[in-house]
Amino acid sequence: MSTLATMQGKVAVVTGGGGGIGSAICRRLADVGAHVVLTYSRSAEQAEATAASLAGAGHLAVCAPVDDSAALSELAGLVAARYGRLHLLVNNAGVTQPVAHADLDALDDELIDRIFRVNWRGSFACVRALRPLLEADEGGVVVNISSVAGVTGLGSNVAYCAAKAALDSMTRSLGRALAPKIRVVSVSPGWVWGEYAARMPQEVLAEQMARTPLHRFATPAEVADAVLAAATLLTMTTGSILAVDGGRPLGQ
Repeated sequence: MSTLATMQGKVAVVTGGGGGIGSAICRRLADVGAHVVLTYSRSAEQAEATAASLAGAGHLAVCAPVDDSAALSELAGLVAARYGRLHLLVNNAGVTQPVAHADLDALDDELIDRIFRVNWRGSFACVRALRPLLEADEGGVVVNISSVAGVTGLGSNVAYCAAKAALDSMTRSLGRALAPKIRVVSVSPGWVWGEYAARMPQEVLAEQMARTPLHRFATPAEVADAVLAAATLLTMTTGSILAVDGGRPLGQ
């Protein structure tokens, strides 16, 4: 990553910052000088340990479930009081559950609603709550962590694919609506090595890797680098989907 990619003294909020991809994003941003506020919904110990491990100073772990708009308003107030403004919001928090696409009955209403509530509505609600801080001064950036599933329709379940497609659509809509003060970009990984992949059968992983032209999965660090690039280097980019998928849609 270029030394031009710096966030020295700037402030970033990363939702779901204690998880595998989230913690990698937090580390990458802290390494280039950002003050990182990472949110969590349940895993307080994991989030606080991540915050404590980051390089530099001024980091914070905050309980702010993305499907709780009141908690997000409190988060905005906390960021305003402690830091005064916000340069980057990374909508990383998400949920899913493997359900065979043909098994329509197994994808019940409760799971569908939860997937859309967290993956789509939660991301929108974060932008809504933090917009005034992102619009301050020279403006800020929103990076939505999407998925190749939103493009291919291949993913953990039908609702997850649809929610990620909706997230990409929101990126395009808000890229237009919030310009010129706020840029909005989706970073869209394919398979990423981590806890979710580790739970999958080896034959599933082998098939997916074989269908990926680069013949490997992304690492959390590569996703984090894409977030940093979107935030700092790709300054003429908004409303766009930045793929980190090894060319997976080419190998269906």
